[in-house]
Amino acid sequence: MNVSRPDYFSLDSKVCVVTGAASGIGRETLLVLGRSGAHVVGLDRNLDTLEETRALADNEGLSVEFYGADVADRNAVMSIAEQVLQKNGRVDGWANVAGILRYAFIADITPEHVNELIAVNQLGVLWGLAAAAKVMKSGGSIVSVASAGGEMPFPRLGGYGMTKAAVIQLTRTASVEFGELGIRVNAIAPGYVETPMVAASYSRADGTIDEALKEQFFDARRSQSPLSITGEPLDIA
Repeated sequence: MNVSRPDYFSLDSKVCVVTGAASGIGRETLLVLGRSGAHVVGLDRNLDTLEETRALADNEGLSVEFYGADVADRNAVMSIAEQVLQKNGRVDGWANVAGILRYAFIADITPEHVNELIAVNQLGVLWGLAAAAKVMKSGGSIVSVASAGGEMPFPRLGGYGMTKAAVIQLTRTASVEFGELGIRVNAIAPGYVETPMVAASYSRADGTIDEALKEQFFDARRSQSPLSITGEPLDIA
């Protein structure tokens, strides 16, 4: 007897928004959601690499649309969320992935350094949470990317870790506030993942990769992992 089993991993007919979709974890998240059947909306301020994501998605025949936007701009995020709702009739998922990484010892942090981190990593998630709550009419799921740096101390990552700790707390608060709306809110806190954002840690002044420094960098990070590994964007997506 043939028994029909539901595909619990199918996202057919779902509409999902992914910020930071131009590269790294955001790009992989968009592609994974699209491969699972969702219509995916990608946001990013880096238009050139966002077009690269579009090309990858189009090559696989995925259902996607894209907007150039800075997640630090509340009005832009709110406007795009409303446009997505009006165009597609629903929003079921929202991934707050956009983020930046800046290194500095606490004694050397400048206002410009920390303000940029707060604008993208912290306020970008806040505006994403707020926008998602307003357009998810029938419940849904929100996932924000925090970081192990939001829970553990790392030298030269005081400003970055501060913003990621804020993401963790925002997630806790949003889960309480949005629960009555049928919206699940969670965060994932990756360790070291090989992304363009992290590549600055082992790049030369001209932007090229120093392969020896890269291997040294990741050897040090693997030593901090119980499995002696570092991650790839697909692991998180």
